[in-house]
Amino acid sequence: MRTPFIDLNAVSTASGVVNLPGSKSISNRVLLLAALAIGPTRITGLLDSDDTRVMLKALETLGVSVGRHDQETVTIGGQGDFPNKQAEIFLGNAGTAFRPLTAALAVLGGNYRLHGVARMHERPIGDLVDALRSMGALISCEQNEGYPPLKITPGNLNIDGPVKVQGAVSSQFLTALLLVAPLIAQKTAQDVVLEVEGELISKPYIQITLNMMARFGVVVRQQGWSRFIIARNAVYKSPGQLEIEGDASSASYFMALGLVGRGPVRINGVGENSIQGDIRFAETIQAMGGKIEFGDTWLEVTGPDLTRGEKLKAFDEDFNLVPDAAMTAAALALYADGPCMLRNIGSWRVKETDRIEAMHKELAKVGATVTSGPDWLRIVPPLSSEWKTAEIETYDDHRMAMCFSLAVFGPVGLRILDPDCVAKTFPAYFDVYKTLVR
Repeated sequence: MRTPFIDLNAVSTASGVVNLPGSKSISNRVLLLAALAIGPTRITGLLDSDDTRVMLKALETLGVSVGRHDQETVTIGGQGDFPNKQAEIFLGNAGTAFRPLTAALAVLGGNYRLHGVARMHERPIGDLVDALRSMGALISCEQNEGYPPLKITPGNLNIDGPVKVQGAVSSQFLTALLLVAPLIAQKTAQDVVLEVEGELISKPYIQITLNMMARFGVVVRQQGWSRFIIARNAVYKSPGQLEIEGDASSASYFMALGLVGRGPVRINGVGENSIQGDIRFAETIQAMGGKIEFGDTWLEVTGPDLTRGEKLKAFDEDFNLVPDAAMTAAALALYADGPCMLRNIGSWRVKETDRIEAMHKELAKVGATVTSGPDWLRIVPPLSSEWKTAEIETYDDHRMAMCFSLAVFGPVGLRILDPDCVAKTFPAYFDVYKTLVR
């Protein structure tokens, strides 16, 4: 049974040590790659969350051997294919599972139905479906064209020239095609060329995909961010063992706690060697007045003393490269010394909820003056007398709950509804949070 709400009192400081859960982006990519590779892969540091659980269950449904050693360690028996050629698969609201599995099942062939929660059926997948159909994959949208649920039936793959995919809505469409490109190359006995049409958003997430493919033996030739070439002899081979680094998107909340709560907050699991783009959120923390010390696999944040009337520095930034961590910046805007502007965040509209609309509404509830447009959000922080206690709707979006846990360093506390939505990526978030704030 889900907890209906959590009440957070106003706090003034935050300090301590956090051990991050594994990266969601890396975890679900690695689980699929391990299933498609030749040979077993032992994965350590795996994120234990709703999104990875639906991926693991899907792989088991498809006949993949999954050996569970503990919550963070599994061995995936890779066979390069899915033994079960007929299945119904439920994927919740996990885009990192839904998009790549759609591509893999369409390419490998079989009779499948993929569906999720109601919000997943509102999240577009048409650009990926169109790219797969252009190669001969047979995919039908059961309810609305361009959206799940999907039915996949066996088709005959054939590529004649570059496979084109739109890049402006979600980088997960290109990630899905990249991950299955070696399978397409094997089936068609030719090189696979992927061409991005339009501006590719969230490029750091593509970098994670390319990095993980290389760990499984497939190096992609890249011409800028618009053309990717996968050789006809590309084959995934298990690296034997792979450790997943901590989640850099989750790290953003603890960086923020170190900033607004003076710190120090030490974060173990990511550092200057992180392969995740969201580690760049550290630059926003520094620009707002935080100090960060980096190690290879850790970082430590301290901030100014807000209890003495100091404020964070306002920002006007393009957050296209770090859309998930950008939500944390929106919460930090409450403590800035002037209006803050988040630009180029149009991808928020097609996430777990319409995040521009959701942040606009909920930030206004606590006293901020908020305006927004198709791909931007402007926040004027409240004066000390304008702060309001509020009930924060989370819209079944884990990042809404975690962001608004940062909104209690003003004079009032607040209530967060449905706090268990954090289970999507960080089930223990509020337990960890409570050990840090005072």
